[in-house]
Amino acid sequence: MTVTNMADERGRRPAAGSQPAAVALRGVRKNFGSVQAVKDIDLDISSGEIVAFLGPNGAGKTSTIDIILGLSQPTAGTAEVFGMQPRQAIARGLVSAVMQTGGLLKEFTVRETAEYTASLFVRPRPVDEALARAGISGIADRRVGKCSGGEQQRLRFAMALLSDPELLILDEPTTGMDVEGRRGFWGAIRQDTARGRTVLFATHYLEEADAYADRIILLRQGKIVADGTSSEVKAMAAGRTVRATLPHPDQARLSAIPGADSVEVRGDTVLIHSTDSDAVARYLLTSTPARDLEINTRGLEDAFIALTSDDSDTPGGSR
Repeated sequence: MTVTNMADERGRRPAAGSQPAAVALRGVRKNFGSVQAVKDIDLDISSGEIVAFLGPNGAGKTSTIDIILGLSQPTAGTAEVFGMQPRQAIARGLVSAVMQTGGLLKEFTVRETAEYTASLFVRPRPVDEALARAGISGIADRRVGKCSGGEQQRLRFAMALLSDPELLILDEPTTGMDVEGRRGFWGAIRQDTARGRTVLFATHYLEEADAYADRIILLRQGKIVADGTSSEVKAMAAGRTVRATLPHPDQARLSAIPGADSVEVRGDTVLIHSTDSDAVARYLLTSTPARDLEINTRGLEDAFIALTSDDSDTPGGSR
């Protein structure tokens, strides 16, 4: 689905220096009966940022995005987009959203789909330009039903660009794309944000968030548990990973090493997460036949697991 608008007038871009935050949430809470999906979130997203919105299923990502898009009203708190109510921003063409599924007529060609979408706006971006930005000019005459999943997702991106939005919200934007397609997609996104566009995206591809986001926001059980650059978020997951080659590893024995938080065995390769990697390395080198030893800081995936898992589920989880 692609959220667009059918307004008679687009909002004018504010003068430089006068533009309010692209997104401002204050004490936002969303309840569904007795279930609290979003719990008192405070959030500011500045214009021109690329922000990754991450969290496990049920963390509150979709509920929060629905509030930003004006598709849902918060139970408590306030939500503003460019200093106005979300629906006002949508009506002025300031916001577009690309969802993972739906919103395409399979019998239309790619160009016909884009032209129909463009007809909904008073001053749309040129169709050819939007198709080029999405990297699908070469399949403009192909029926949507004959397009691959990745090509359809690029079409949704082109449709979202037609209103020339200030804020672009993407849900799993590169699903179905190959590696080269993903790289080209994010290259186009980066060029757009260099001109001031703001991008908020949700993804399960943590490497994309690591590589392309200026800022990462992690949600857990309706609350923000981390907010910063990729390096800052990684640093929140204390400890390092000691990797070594060890013939016939005894996982129980390795788990008993002082300072070892968790142990993973992959054949003759062992990975030991620890807050005292020096002690673990010293033990492996002096008390076992371990070799090819490496010590690495935790990656974004480790931080994601540590910061978004229940304490009872994952050693080293957030407290």
